[in-house]
Amino acid sequence: LVPLTLWFVASLLCLIGADHATVLAWIGSPVPAVLLILFLTTSFYHAQLGLQVVFEDYLHHKGQKLAAILVVKFACLLLGVATVFSVLKIAFQG
Repeated sequence: LVPLTLWFVASLLCLIGADHATVLAWIGSPVPAVLLILFLTTSFYHAQLGLQVVFEDYLHHKGQKLAAILVVKFACLLLGVATVFSVLKIAFQG
């Protein structure tokens, strides 16, 4: 995740001041699109794992713990799929 984060931040810095069409063209390029999808999926997976550990440590009722973990897993999966779909839609449109 660290190399992808560094790449993402550097890319955003290079895109400062760019217009909408330039950003869409950047996302639509093959290498940035693949790296962006990798960054987004690993970020949501990392967030899900981190929140799961917090719930396991601080929620003591088994039902609450299970419900919270399932909600977070579902939310991260849903958001991850939505972001990947968005990148793919941009990449294949242009």
